[in-house]
Amino acid sequence: AQMPGYRITAMPDANSAFTPLAKTVEVVAGAWFDNYAKWPVTKLFPALGVAGAVLAALLALVRSARLAFIASGLSVTGIILTAGMSLFPFVMPSSLDAKSSLTMWDAVSSHKTLGLMFWMVLIFLPLIIVYTGWVYRVVKGKVTARDIHENEHTAY
Repeated sequence: AQMPGYRITAMPDANSAFTPLAKTVEVVAGAWFDNYAKWPVTKLFPALGVAGAVLAALLALVRSARLAFIASGLSVTGIILTAGMSLFPFVMPSSLDAKSSLTMWDAVSSHKTLGLMFWMVLIFLPLIIVYTGWVYRVVKGKVTARDIHENEHTAY
């Protein structure tokens, strides 16, 4: 028997005053796999999770640390995307009442808020990137034991 998952059967009109509890959700065995049938390319996510982990282990055995790190990052990415794709559009499924589950549409902000945040990101993200780059340039390099002993009364 497959694990029961949730499936939305009816949603309120998108142009109405949205009430999260107005949606209809049914509990169906195997529904967590619906998105993989709907979008077959998403089957690559679990494959990436497994393949990345196996590749990371093999690369670690041959002492290729950088490539093993990249492969482990791909594995984590695949695992997170697998969970996200399995749950979509649910963000937080409710085990008590299926229709009380939080979906992507329940969690989204208003158009006004999203518009404001877009302009804030457009202004502040370049500033943050420039500042972060400057900080990395200023503090780059390794701190050795010799550096610490030579500068024990300063902020090396």
